[in-house]
Amino acid sequence: MVLDRINSPSDLRDLTSDEFRALAEEIRSQIIKTVSTNGGHLASNLGIVELTLALHTVFNSPEDKIVWDVGHQSYTHKLLTGRKNRFRSIRKERGLSGFPRMSESAHDVFGTGHSSTSISAALGLLEARDIQNRSQISNLKSQIPRKVIAVIGDGALSGGIAFEGLNNAGHMKKDLIVILNDNEMSISPNVGALSAYMNRILTDERYRKFKRETKSFLEGIPRLGAPVAKIAQKAEETLKGILLPGMLFEELGFDYIGPIDGHNTDLLIDTLRRIRTASSPTLVHVITKKGKGYEFSEKDPCVFHGVGPFEVETGSQVCSGAVSFSSAFGSCLTELAERDPGIIAISAAMKEGTGLDCFAEKYPGRFYDVGIAEQHAVTFAAGLAAGGLRPVVAIYSTFLQRAYDQIIHDVCLQKLPVVFAIDRSGLVGEDGPTHHGVFDISFLRHIPGLTLMSPRSTEELKLMLAWAVRQPGPVAIRYPRGKAPQGVVPCRLIETGCAEVLREGSDLALIAVGPPALSALRAAERLEEDGIRASVINARFIKPIDRNLLVTLASRISRIITIEENVLQGGFGSAVMECLDEAGVRQTRVKRMGLPDAFIEQGSMDSLRSQFGLDEEGIYRTALAFAKVPVFSN
Repeated sequence: MVLDRINSPSDLRDLTSDEFRALAEEIRSQIIKTVSTNGGHLASNLGIVELTLALHTVFNSPEDKIVWDVGHQSYTHKLLTGRKNRFRSIRKERGLSGFPRMSESAHDVFGTGHSSTSISAALGLLEARDIQNRSQISNLKSQIPRKVIAVIGDGALSGGIAFEGLNNAGHMKKDLIVILNDNEMSISPNVGALSAYMNRILTDERYRKFKRETKSFLEGIPRLGAPVAKIAQKAEETLKGILLPGMLFEELGFDYIGPIDGHNTDLLIDTLRRIRTASSPTLVHVITKKGKGYEFSEKDPCVFHGVGPFEVETGSQVCSGAVSFSSAFGSCLTELAERDPGIIAISAAMKEGTGLDCFAEKYPGRFYDVGIAEQHAVTFAAGLAAGGLRPVVAIYSTFLQRAYDQIIHDVCLQKLPVVFAIDRSGLVGEDGPTHHGVFDISFLRHIPGLTLMSPRSTEELKLMLAWAVRQPGPVAIRYPRGKAPQGVVPCRLIETGCAEVLREGSDLALIAVGPPALSALRAAERLEEDGIRASVINARFIKPIDRNLLVTLASRISRIITIEENVLQGGFGSAVMECLDEAGVRQTRVKRMGLPDAFIEQGSMDSLRSQFGLDEEGIYRTALAFAKVPVFSN
């Protein structure tokens, strides 16, 4: 196998065209095999194999720095940069990350996981290089400048920060190379051949030299020179605008090359070699097929974008009969929309992931997928609400961080009735620290006028959603990734600001946010066997907190434990302590259970919950020990 001979990118440079084709197939086979077992991002990685091979053949990583936008498409990059023997551990606990990570390899020059950041980061790396060279800070021995390449997908290009980076890079006129990996566009063979011919001309150093010298000559002609030079430039732009789709990037100050076939390794290598010495910003537009090389992912790249374990032969995924929180949210919102024509659903490029595909199918005129543009999604929703509608914005917790100012300034300050459906709150498992939704309670509960809730089950999620779309102000509902617990206690109707008592006890109280309430309930049953009678409270409302219940509990129970899948700093437990302090309660001890002041690594959900004591066993052991702690005296 060719892959057996590849231990670093330098090993690629002696391969023949046939060996490159064989290597691409071997890599695809390895990715499919591994993802079918571990889960992960499949379609995007299958589509970028040849482009990654070309990049590592032409450029000298890590001296030349490649920044992968989002980074979910970096599996081939990892296989080529000395990590193939550990590749089977990807996304596993203590294994390789599913994203680039600076601590993992020198070839991962910038950590990513969220979208649209590559151009800004690459520009910063370029400027750092130039500042060091000018000031002689660095220990660089060679005078040949290192190159910096940003690889960004067409989906990520919809994020505003990507265009901010492009605009700044064009203005600074740095030798930044941007690779636009476009897997949405298709080109006919004729157009492809024509563009390939044009690109050979445009990337040729003789052409670029002729262009510079001609412009200099024309501008040197008294009176007539400048107008003639402008006419010549316009003529070139007109021709390129007719034959090539890159005028937008040209206007931003980039030399545009493309579109070119992203699965033709020879063409990619030839093009990249031609532009490697470019001294101005250059964008190479590459057309790829998402999911290439695996029948099922080619047919349905959305399903195989981020996928759990599956059978390679059939493409079928291992599924349980339980309903996920995301699916329950989507079906409930669709039902509510049938009764209320003012309900609008908004997604930021996560229609399927947030469960809104059923809503979009039934009400296409009331569904908006705004792309990877969370800031716009929130302010767009604010405008809809100001216009009298009932927008519901479904965004993963980790991505909602990107729209923080819009939540405060555009929604909450104006008391607009926007509902935030915060999917993937809490621990998310194998995607790791870039995707855990463990900060939302802390960054939302202090915003004036925002109601913050969390359901313990899909049944309760539906009750909360029906309640939320009737409120006069903003409401956020946070719920976890994955399947909902089965065999749960029936839910009571929602009362504003009221928690739900699941079990009465007199020795201590377990107050939990969301599904951990059910783990607390099972732990309380075990505590009963030890002679400890525990109350179990489903918080429901994080804000406004149920002050009356807390004060009443504290008057008869001397020990309270709070449980949440959120960092402890500024979390629900802190809210309980603040509430009791403001009420003048001093005799009650409060033990907070949650996540530490650290970025949580990847691992299975069960393993992570066990590690941080947030499963049934952890709650039971903590409560058993806490029940023996002396209480404060009056």
